[in-house]
Amino acid sequence: MPRSAGTLDLVLAPRSGGQPAQRWVYEGVRAAILDGRLRAGARLPASRDLALQHGLARGTVVAAFAQLQAEGYVRSTVGSGTFVGEVPPDALLGLGRTPQGPSRPERSPSIRLSRFGRRVRSFPVLEPRRTRAFRADLPALELFPATLWAQVTGRVLRGVSTRLLLGCEPLGFRPLREAVAAHLRSARGARCEPEQIAIVSGVQEALDLAARLLVDPGDRVCLEDPGYGGAARAFSAVGARLVPVPVDAEGLVVDGRQLRGVRLVYTTPAHQYPLGVTMSIARRLALLRWARGSGAVLFEDDYDGEYRYQGRPIPALQGLEPDAPVLLAGSFGKVLFPALRLGYLVVPEPLVERVAALRSATVRHPPVLDQAVLAAFIEEGHLARHVRRMREVYAERRSALYDAAERRLGDRLMLSPVEAGLQTTGLLGPGLHAAPVVRAAAEQDVEVTALGGEWRGLFREEGLQLGFAAVPPEEIRRGVEVLARVLDGARPL
Repeated sequence: MPRSAGTLDLVLAPRSGGQPAQRWVYEGVRAAILDGRLRAGARLPASRDLALQHGLARGTVVAAFAQLQAEGYVRSTVGSGTFVGEVPPDALLGLGRTPQGPSRPERSPSIRLSRFGRRVRSFPVLEPRRTRAFRADLPALELFPATLWAQVTGRVLRGVSTRLLLGCEPLGFRPLREAVAAHLRSARGARCEPEQIAIVSGVQEALDLAARLLVDPGDRVCLEDPGYGGAARAFSAVGARLVPVPVDAEGLVVDGRQLRGVRLVYTTPAHQYPLGVTMSIARRLALLRWARGSGAVLFEDDYDGEYRYQGRPIPALQGLEPDAPVLLAGSFGKVLFPALRLGYLVVPEPLVERVAALRSATVRHPPVLDQAVLAAFIEEGHLARHVRRMREVYAERRSALYDAAERRLGDRLMLSPVEAGLQTTGLLGPGLHAAPVVRAAAEQDVEVTALGGEWRGLFREEGLQLGFAAVPPEEIRRGVEVLARVLDGARPL
């Protein structure tokens, strides 16, 4: 039986006529090292495997490796293998490279982009830095039950079947869709069946699905003002005309004149982002009534609706009426951990087939093994227990923030009385501006964000976003002290 290769194959340049085999192998490996395809420390294929791959005698490859080692390109250890040396000799001597003359370099021909390619804008990357006051949009990752998650993962993988390894249908792994539907009916009051659930990588992918499926270039799309910048990016990329609609104490303002001709409305009714208000039941019913009368679709982003600290849970907008024209999206990134990259989209029945076709033509299906682990985690009750525990932790941290702010910040930064979510907002006192406060706080290792910095139409209030869920109480109190000093030194403009 032929010995299996322990490393990936090594591609060599075509062999010229009459070139000795040993010289061909030597020059091919040397070129791969010098042009960076083989980096320092990289392991070369075993001589037997490389000889088998290229139809050579093993002795030919051994002789070529010996020459490379003698010249310092590689190092070999008995029993361990052959590795690229740390500093190839020609890199020091400047050999093997094309000399750089004074001539002007040739410009690469420009690549023509589609209109979508020209419109799309990159999203800020979540940096893996130390959590400090008041980092927003993050759960308390240090309290996630990683050991329990590993146990569930191990159990699922030990019982893995060839059917599971094959993949799943475009809308996602059926057991996870069933678990998510049951969870949403119980915890969020949604009206949905497993057939209506599409498993996505998160709310951002759900937004992209809705934009591609429902919005043509030039269509009017309503966004809350101020609101979530990711929604603005998704709808702008498909050529939508963005219509900013103000938010008051009851949520998004439903004004028929302002919403005339709107194709889709993006809203965050459970906990408006970023102002934090909860949409009243009267406003929700008015929005549903308008959507039915106008033929528009509502996109409900339930990004952190699991966490409510006062009063009874507010049901999802999608569940208020049967057959509501609402796409309900959520992510497990805020509930569990961001790197999981799994979320859901509840699709109205008339759109299920079209969403499945779009998924099939793009991503096919999300990673199935992660879906299987999450399905087991939900079915065994771990998700519900984790949410209950985190709700208590976040309520304590929220109280720590509001107590410290009341004592130290006064009317210079008035926090919004949020009842849900992972962060809050504060409006700055008269004459104060967010940008200098953000810069001065950062110099003292406190992270705040200017209110409305991601997406803002006509909104002109000056304020800050402050996260509390990921921040321990002692760090929250330190952050408030820093903000108090910064605001003391800030001069009204």
